[in-house]
Amino acid sequence: MSLRVNKARRLAAPAAAAAAAAVVTMVVNPTLGASASPSHETGKKPVAKNVIFINGDGMGAAARQAARLHLAGLGGQLGMDKLPVSGQLTTDPDDPKAVITDSAAAATAWATGEKTYNGAISVDVDGNPLATLGQQAKAAGKATGLVTTAQVTDASPAAFFSNTANRSAQDEIARQYIEVSKPDVILGGGEDWWLPAGNAGAFKDQPAEDPSEASKGTKGNLIQQAQKAGYTYVSDAGQLDRAKGGKLLGLFANEEMFQQRAEGQGDVYSPVVGLSTMTSKALSTLDKNKKGFFLMVEEEGVDEFAHSNNGTRVLQSMQELEKAVAVARAYVATHPDTLLVVTGDHETGGLAVEEADSSDESGDGISAEDGPFTIHGSDKSFYIDWTTSGHTGVDVPVTAEGPLSDRFTGKHANTYVHEVLRQALTSGR
Repeated sequence: MSLRVNKARRLAAPAAAAAAAAVVTMVVNPTLGASASPSHETGKKPVAKNVIFINGDGMGAAARQAARLHLAGLGGQLGMDKLPVSGQLTTDPDDPKAVITDSAAAATAWATGEKTYNGAISVDVDGNPLATLGQQAKAAGKATGLVTTAQVTDASPAAFFSNTANRSAQDEIARQYIEVSKPDVILGGGEDWWLPAGNAGAFKDQPAEDPSEASKGTKGNLIQQAQKAGYTYVSDAGQLDRAKGGKLLGLFANEEMFQQRAEGQGDVYSPVVGLSTMTSKALSTLDKNKKGFFLMVEEEGVDEFAHSNNGTRVLQSMQELEKAVAVARAYVATHPDTLLVVTGDHETGGLAVEEADSSDESGDGISAEDGPFTIHGSDKSFYIDWTTSGHTGVDVPVTAEGPLSDRFTGKHANTYVHEVLRQALTSGR
């Protein structure tokens, strides 16, 4: 007997999967240290000083199940599923033309507490700007940051730190980061949007892996502007490691930090800097603020590879997300005044975990099954099946730990995230 999840491509062998699982559980940043005493020692329930919000873009329950089987095995648990509180979020937008959300509308619901139309970045249905969690955290005196394997100006992080009627205006979003919202840490891809057309930066225009990528900004040289505003700019792992304190801007790719394709068609997931490394650096930087911080972390590969029905790369992206969750959990273990939340903005691909059954193939072309994929610690396997190359409207799981985490029990609209996070970031300040 073997379980299924889709396409003809085996990921890692069981030994490699075991090593990956070990890495997931062992990633710790020794420079973070300990701050507050555990609540059981003081007898007091800690106040939420910090918030770490982690988005597996496109990650529904089935993606978490597929990753659990592949990385942890039939009796195992992902780190994100070990968080003590769990619930569900609905994801529908307020859009006259759609019932299924995109990332912009979903992230706007989180960041502002209001539903809006697809493509909108923290503006209401009439295009009016809304107050964001990034702004509210800054007003409370906290440090703020964003980490993503997408462009740093992509829809999900943008909703927390900018306002625009069109998610495609990524150079305008970058400008607002530097001139208006001023996150203390900005780490991810998307250098193309920070430089004028014809002015390549650390990453050359028209690279061989994707000739369509090239600098395209219309707001001047925003990297230079950021440096003048006090940001240290880095573009590779060594520079990131050497950066010390202060404001930090790191751009590690022309666009996303991977190449989104179907299997065997130029698909590459090999970021210049891993999500867990960026998360660790962001935490050690933001941790210096005595009033606390708000950090948004995102793994974009789950969504983008699911759009291509690429099960191999979806599982690889989930593995990298797990490493980032391990870093966050290690921080929370020594900082119990931190609220940690892990969820997804929507589900992508209509992913289903299936038995291996040759009579059950339900699609061809882009919707053909992927697999077999190994189940950790077992001689069994599974396949991934797909129903779409787009988003779906299923609920997404949310798991949480720390002060106010108990409020995520049950089923809520995605706008509820803003209610809880805003209370955590602004109460008692």
